[in-house]
Formats: sequence, structure tokens, C-alpha cells
Amino acid sequence: MKKYLVILMFVGCYLFPGPVNSACRNPYLAGEGPLIQPAAASGRVEIKWFGHSFFQITSSSGTVIITDPFGAMGFPMPEVWPHVVTVGREHGNHNNVALAKGNPVVLRGLKEGKDEWDTIHYTFRDVLIYNIPVHQRGFADYYRSLKGSAFVFELDGLCILHSGDISEPYNDDQLQLIGHVDILLQVIGGTFTIGPEGALEIVEKLKPKIVIPMHFWYNTGRLEKFIQGPFPARWLNTNTITVSKETLPKEPEILILKVSRDGDL
Repeated sequence: MKKYLVILMFVGCYLFPGPVNSACRNPYLAGEGPLIQPAAASGRVEIKWFGHSFFQITSSSGTVIITDPFGAMGFPMPEVWPHVVTVGREHGNHNNVALAKGNPVVLRGLKEGKDEWDTIHYTFRDVLIYNIPVHQRGFADYYRSLKGSAFVFELDGLCILHSGDISEPYNDDQLQLIGHVDILLQVIGGTFTIGPEGALEIVEKLKPKIVIPMHFWYNTGRLEKFIQGPFPARWLNTNTITVSKETLPKEPEILILKVSRDGDL
């Protein structure tokens, strides 16, 4: 009985988060009408990719978030001064929080030192952050699933989803927890994580306006397979984009950022 109560409490934190509701959340989770109002567009958001699952998201007011900072894995190590660090997976390629300078808030998808999900629903200045429990099931003969989190960031009227290290498309419960997505930072690795085909299923379900593939190292073959789907794609000669609610494309578009190499940052 205690186990089921804990599960209900965990889900309840997402479905009924209290007076501060996210405009990214699915407005029809419960009740007869929308629980939330769409977020008003504000300013321009900068998204910078350092490689693998490591992004920097900067709001129009200068709030800086970094996601899944990597350790030594072949990419150049950037100098970053974030206000908040999110860790979707407890692995050296994702949880190198010591890289962050200053004294940032660290939000982990798992409770620190434990194999159980944490519940994140946190506002820092103008950014709301919440997590979605996910699994990575790609390890052959591994006796249990690896737990982690996807993260949603709501800022400047935009809903940005960092997919987390998933191995299969989101189920209906996860999709409800995610809600609306404008920009999807999507893993396409295909070895231990979901591959191009499964990633395309996620795009079709979430219908974001911008998709930025990640977690594929320098394997352009996986990219080629990903962009053979129904969505138009553009290769950019930069690791940074700036976007606002007003500049989102009308239909989903894949933007392939330049893979960071030594000397690029």
C-alpha cells in the first residue's frame, strides 16, 4: 500500500503542481477546461550546443541554464557560468557539474546518490523547469533499466524539451507530463539510446516547431537517416541559434547544429 501511495504522490506532483502552473503542460490533464493559459511571448532565447547532450539555454533576461554537462569525452570543454545546471542522467558524459563556474543551482533527475527519481518543479527568475521520469534500456544483458529524466524549460513563452537518455518513444503518461513542446532537443544515438526511427516517432507525437538532434557523436550516418523522414532539415554552420515565439516555423523543422570540435568554441 505504501508503494502505491508514493506513486500517487509522485504523479500528483506533476498533475497538480500547485498555484504555479506551467503553460507548457497539457491543459487537459484533469477537469473540464484548461488548467493553464498559454505563456505570453516575451523575448529571444539563445540555444547553444556543445556536443552530446550538453546545451546552454539563455533567456532574454540573461538567465543561463546548462543541461547534462559532459566530462572528458572528446569534445572541447567550454567555460560556462550558469545559474542552473540540470542533470538528466548520472553518468560522466552527463553529470560533470564541476565544469560549471560560479555557484549554480543543480537540479538532478535522480535523488543524489540514490536510484530513485526526484520530482523537479522549480522556478529560477524567469525560467520554470520540470522533469519527466525516463528509462534507458539499451544495455545488453543489463539486469535493470537505467533511470534518468527529461527536462522541460519554459521561458520567454517557449517550451523547450531536453529529451533525456531514452531508448524508446515516450508513453502516454510521459507525453501528458511533458505537455506542449515548441523546441525539442532530441537524442538520436541509436546504440544505447533511441535511434533515428524512434526519434522520428517522438517528433510526430510531440509536433514541435524546431527539432535539434543530439547525442550522436560525429556519426552523420544517423543524422542522414533521421532527416530522411517527413520533416525538412537544415544544416547550420554554427552551434548556436536564437529564437522567439514569433520566429518559430509554422511546421516542424530539423536544425542540425555544427558539432563542436577543438577551436570551435
